[in-house]
Amino acid sequence: MIEIIITIVTFSSMVLLFKYFDMISVDNFQAITANYFTAGLLSLLNNPSNINFFEFENIPNPLFFVLSIVVGILFVFTFNLYATGSQKIGITPSTIANKMSMIIPIIIGVLLLNENFSFNKLMGISLAFGAIILSSMGNGKLNINKSHILIIVLLFIGQGIADGILNWCQKFLINSQNMNLFFCFTFLSAGFTGLIILIFKNKSKIKIEMKNVFWGIILGIPNYITLLFFIKSLKSEMFASSEIFPIINIGVIILCSVSSIIIFKEKVTIYNWIGVGLGILSIFVILN
Repeated sequence: MIEIIITIVTFSSMVLLFKYFDMISVDNFQAITANYFTAGLLSLLNNPSNINFFEFENIPNPLFFVLSIVVGILFVFTFNLYATGSQKIGITPSTIANKMSMIIPIIIGVLLLNENFSFNKLMGISLAFGAIILSSMGNGKLNINKSHILIIVLLFIGQGIADGILNWCQKFLINSQNMNLFFCFTFLSAGFTGLIILIFKNKSKIKIEMKNVFWGIILGIPNYITLLFFIKSLKSEMFASSEIFPIINIGVIILCSVSSIIIFKEKVTIYNWIGVGLGILSIFVILN
């Protein structure tokens, strides 16, 4: 259970950092790119020293590297969409758009990993989606501008596929010995993807500001911790992945909503509070 709590806290801290970036004019793309290199370095430093992956018998399945790189590329795009959404749409709706994607890894868990899908789990997930919808409403209407629909859709698909691949990999490819190696390839592929985009975006005129790099390094620490404990949560035998995804997602929504009220003074309506309450109820239903 401690792995789930740490995942919720560290992921929420990243969302709040994005909001703070907007207040201090941090360049999202530069910070996010630096963040991935930081997380990749942390993964490399925490890789077991007694394992030599240059020895043939220790080399993981080629699919291990392919999927880690695919996840990394998806990460850099969804992470940037998340940062943009947090600033343009708001913390709560952005978190909700991201977290609704849990249906994709849940389906993968049930269909490909043969996880049990009980009536309680179905009710809990249904309540979780109700919580997601209500938490995004203000004055009885969804606080999402039509121009932001594309961000919502891309977040849903990108994050859902990335989480789905991670869910499959933790079951069949990732173990305690190669976990940090997987993270290293994931984060560094995301970092280099971001760097390539940054170069082509600015062409020959690249101005890297140390402020962006500094806050990217700060962001990279909870990012690494989040993925580490997220995978540990999925690999734990206490809960099935179809239970862990809604628990973590609702936990992040609740913590981000409360934190954004306290720290950033975001306005919350009765619908938001009902959504938070419904989210708490959904967790209890899933766990029973």
